[in-house]
Amino acid sequence: MNRAYLLIGGNMGDRRGFLATACAKIEMACGKLLQQSSLYETAAWGKEDQGAFLNQALELETPLDAHTLLDELLQIEKTIGRIREVKYGPRTIDIDILFFNSAVVHEDHLTIPHPQVQNRRFALEPLNEIAPDYIHPVLQKNISQLLAECPDKLDVHKIS
Repeated sequence: MNRAYLLIGGNMGDRRGFLATACAKIEMACGKLLQQSSLYETAAWGKEDQGAFLNQALELETPLDAHTLLDELLQIEKTIGRIREVKYGPRTIDIDILFFNSAVVHEDHLTIPHPQVQNRRFALEPLNEIAPDYIHPVLQKNISQLLAECPDKLDVHKIS
């Protein structure tokens, strides 16, 4: 079995509902959710003229390899209404693979670990809740250390 850490989030429509739907679909198609962080609300990052995001980190045990997992997650995004029009734009759901085992992958359509995880407080805060001791396979620092050093000062609020 493989272990993946995912970040799900969105800022359109029924944000809580879309996150719950994503969790259910991930469990149906990809494997067992071992842990789910609380929900965190964050102002938009990258393109600030839009509504706040809800984000949640997930720990997934999956029989899928990283490429197949990515394909499944993209399909789940599509079924929940994700339309990719504007980079960093508003979305019903976004599902990112942050880490996959301790793999390091650099390919056209798949980069693991997520290349910006260490620079995004909205990813590190929920991830720190469920995996503070996970070691970033490239930076060789745990999630708690990365959060303490994160240059992103955007407010991230735990809401449930």
